[in-house]
Amino acid sequence: MDFEHSPKVKALQQRLAAFMDEHVLPAEARFEAEMDAHRASGNPWQPAPVMEQLKAQARAAGLWNLFLPESKYGAGLSNLEYAPLCEIMGRSPIGAEPFNCSAPDTGNMETLVRYATPEQQKQWLLPLLDGTIRSAFAMTEPDVASSDATNIQSRIERDGDHYVINGRKWWTSGANDPRCRVLIFMGQSTPDHPDVHRRQSMILVPMDTPGVKVLRHLPVFGYDDAPHGHAEVLFENVRVRASNMLLGEGRGFEIAQGRLGPGRIHHCMRVIGRAERALEMMCRRSLKRVAFGRKLSDQGVTRERIAQSRILIDQARWLVLHAAWKMDTVGNKAARQEIAMIKVAAPSMAGQVIDWAMQLHGGGSVSDDFGLARAYASTRTLRFADGPDEVHRNAIAKLELARYADAA
Repeated sequence: MDFEHSPKVKALQQRLAAFMDEHVLPAEARFEAEMDAHRASGNPWQPAPVMEQLKAQARAAGLWNLFLPESKYGAGLSNLEYAPLCEIMGRSPIGAEPFNCSAPDTGNMETLVRYATPEQQKQWLLPLLDGTIRSAFAMTEPDVASSDATNIQSRIERDGDHYVINGRKWWTSGANDPRCRVLIFMGQSTPDHPDVHRRQSMILVPMDTPGVKVLRHLPVFGYDDAPHGHAEVLFENVRVRASNMLLGEGRGFEIAQGRLGPGRIHHCMRVIGRAERALEMMCRRSLKRVAFGRKLSDQGVTRERIAQSRILIDQARWLVLHAAWKMDTVGNKAARQEIAMIKVAAPSMAGQVIDWAMQLHGGGSVSDDFGLARAYASTRTLRFADGPDEVHRNAIAKLELARYADAA
């Protein structure tokens, strides 16, 4: 068992960390100022100029499209090799987009690499890889418990050379962004199929198709997450070409399982980077602040929380790296228990570490002065966005019990 990253990964870590320190972290305040100016003008749904500059700089530095394992389009990194790079990006709330490594685009690009036809890839994958457009993923619905995807009610109905789409989706991240050109839509195409997991399909829907209507943006704990945001979207008699279907009718769950594995590694490693930054902030502040005649770093409760944070972060990191290794060696399906485990462990860990950092920063932590409130909000949201903890724990338990079922 080797706990060392390869020389290639170490070199990329050094280059990426240097780029983050030199360009991305100093740009955070400018990004917020530019987005605040957009909000003040009445339209937050437009890109921040500084982000476009960062993207150009990252591309010039050869730090572009670092994801996409087993693909000619990416950097040739495995999940295990890409994971520590995600952690570095995760230190900043704007850390992924400069490298064209933002969700939901990464998951959508992985879907297009794996399941799209050459024509679909030419139309949508190549512009996404080039960073000239963005995308969204429309799955969750407001009227049903979408944590059970068999509940999805939206319809995809064949009509000659087209499909007609009807439904209402929400938490469609990225749909507010003017650069969003295409959605991947999941809905029922064969509702009477005896296998409930063969009733759903995924289909490509251009955003400018008649009948696609963004009803409203959905704030996350009050944050708009502009310029991409999260939207409720109505699809009324949306007609798209039959050739827009991904993989074939009834293959939606198959695509979802292939799509969700790598993306979860990305989320979990980014949230570990977020927790590392919170711990760093906790340590630095505790060494400077004095209360009741002693530095906060000398208080027993502070040391307890710092120590426990280090333990929790390292535990989560090794769990995620193990999941990434298993995905690389035996495949996503065989690694499904490990993937479910990190979905529970990493966001919960980061939420606790960020909470302790907030407590140490006092009242200022719930303002925007330290970035901790936004970090807490986005981390807590991951426990929904990646599927609820309860669903993952149930999946873990079922796999664990299956080991002993025959002997019972």
